[in-house]
Amino acid sequence: MQVSSVPGVARAGENRRHTRSWVWLCLLALFAWANVSLAAQDPLPSWNDGSTKQQIENFVHKVTTTGSPDFVAPEKRIAVFDNDGTLWAEQPEYFEGFFALDQVKAMAPQHPEWKTTEPFKSALAGDMKGLAATGEKGALELVVATHSGMTTDEFARNVNQWVSTARHPKTHRVFTEMVYQPMLELLHYLRDNGFKTYIVSGGGQDFMRAWVPAVYGIPPEQIVGSQGELKYEMQNGAPVLVKLPTVALVNDGPGKPVGIQRALGVKPIFAFGNSDGDQQMLEWTVSGDGARFAGIVHHTDAAREWSYDRNSSIGKLDKALDEATAKGWTVVDMKNDWKVIYPAEKQ
Repeated sequence: MQVSSVPGVARAGENRRHTRSWVWLCLLALFAWANVSLAAQDPLPSWNDGSTKQQIENFVHKVTTTGSPDFVAPEKRIAVFDNDGTLWAEQPEYFEGFFALDQVKAMAPQHPEWKTTEPFKSALAGDMKGLAATGEKGALELVVATHSGMTTDEFARNVNQWVSTARHPKTHRVFTEMVYQPMLELLHYLRDNGFKTYIVSGGGQDFMRAWVPAVYGIPPEQIVGSQGELKYEMQNGAPVLVKLPTVALVNDGPGKPVGIQRALGVKPIFAFGNSDGDQQMLEWTVSGDGARFAGIVHHTDAAREWSYDRNSSIGKLDKALDEATAKGWTVVDMKNDWKVIYPAEKQ
């Protein structure tokens, strides 16, 4: 008689097999839990481990740790971010420029004269070379035509309709899908640590306020941009604000500290930009007392995004890069510091 045919021995072997299976299941569950737990503990999972990520985390830790010599009270934890090229892409043209071009086409039936008048003629024909030849004057005419002469509510509706349908000519993604996943994580990380996050951009304030809250989680009152004049009036018995074709503030370069002072009234302690247009905002931020952080997104990834800096006509990064090197500001190397670029690439 074989030993395995003895009922008691057979049952014992079966129990051992069940025990081993149970142990393996427990171990697998434990490893899975450990991996999920580690991922949950990493506030910046789309950032590669390295000095850049460490500099950000070290700064946040020291200004939020009670008893730290660099501790900053929550009400003073103000962080400001540029938008174009810092929180979302900006090539081959600022996205608000694409909006203006599409609006010209939508408005063209009401303006037959545009077919023979520059810069509208080139814009309608898709002649980018001809449009570029109209220079800054032509660009301003397009902005005035598409950003004024309507109420703020009408303009917001135009922007929301556009961002929900318009697609980027290279990636074919809707523009709000071209936000940077690592920077979205950084915004959340800062807010989780008591920071108040603001956008301070050269883009149009009303343009950003129409879509930014849903995408970045930043409310309209914390969005500072270039501004046109407004006029209060009554239309059909209801009060409205009408957008006028005159500029109130160009919130770029030296205009950014002005915009910050007008809207916030205090210096931030944390700032991120990507171009020479952000240089003064970064200088303004680090000029205050106590611990300060200045960061620059350097576009170095031609494969996943674009690679550009000193010679770019869009998002030029030259003098600010030199100053960052000289003063020890944090420079994000997009190619090496970011695991993914856009949210759709997130694992």
